[in-house]
Amino acid sequence: MSGITVPVVYFAHPGPENTEETLALARVRAEALGLRHVIVATTSGATGRRAGEVFRGFHVVAVTHSAGFARPNEQELREEHRAAMLAAGVDILTCQHALGGVNRAVRKKLATYQLDEIIAYTLRVLGEGTKVACEIALMAADAGRVPTGEPVVAIAGTGSGADTAVVLLPANAQTFFDLRVQEYICKPAFRS
Repeated sequence: MSGITVPVVYFAHPGPENTEETLALARVRAEALGLRHVIVATTSGATGRRAGEVFRGFHVVAVTHSAGFARPNEQELREEHRAAMLAAGVDILTCQHALGGVNRAVRKKLATYQLDEIIAYTLRVLGEGTKVACEIALMAADAGRVPTGEPVVAIAGTGSGADTAVVLLPANAQTFFDLRVQEYICKPAFRS
């Protein structure tokens, strides 16, 4: 056999109840591979805050929703979580979504889908967390927060919390097709 065997955890159900196990599994795999960077999706900041605690000693980038994502002029990141993440040395990134910025406005106004949203829907066939993990990797690379061509752990979830962790090679948005998901660490099993 010329391959390697790596365990993957498939959760029975998606959702935030998997957050602690997802972070723990991701930490073990990051250490085993000698990785330095961890990217985590966070909305309120709770998952980013917890990742900052679990991944002490790593460079953690917490990627938030942009202001106005849910409601005009509102930032969903809660101030107490922001303060805790900063105190833990977490690098907080708030920017336009790589797969849903200006093109989303075109869809809403003209009722037609744009290429970035088609890519997002395509990635969702692998799970919402996989789509988000790829998207935050693009965002972090575009912001210069993680290097391209060096494996990182990307952690995301389905709705809220974390239930998906992958090892991937980030890419910039303009070189999207260079992004490579190298390994799954965990994800929900969709059996329907």
